[in-house]
Amino acid sequence: MEKTLREVQNKLMRGLLDLVILQFLKSNPMHGYQIISSIRRNFGVYFGPSTIYPLLSLLEEKGYVESTWDLTNQRPRKVYTLTSEGEGLLGCTEDSLNVICHKLASIGMGKLSLNDIFGKHIGTTVKGPNGR
Repeated sequence: MEKTLREVQNKLMRGLLDLVILQFLKSNPMHGYQIISSIRRNFGVYFGPSTIYPLLSLLEEKGYVESTWDLTNQRPRKVYTLTSEGEGLLGCTEDSLNVICHKLASIGMGKLSLNDIFGKHIGTTVKGPNGR
């Protein structure tokens, strides 16, 4: 059962990776390696640079994140920050995912919420459509 749960969580992470990254950036700006490490630490899943950096570039192209170079360390790093468009997408998506969870629960999948799936892992409380 635990193996199946892990497989489901990995599949969800792959599908929602861009949103997980935006959620991390909502808390504070991060460079790519910090994002990779945070995902691994919080979810136990490893997504390497060949997955994360192209996704960050795509999020930047779409205007959801912006980047600046941090040249204060020995090694220059590109630091990503969530934009207001990214915050808007994140809020809209949280509401949509909550609706999906509530609908799944209503058709017999038991009590299911985004907080059960993601909130406790990334240190935030996900609010439903009514702000609860």
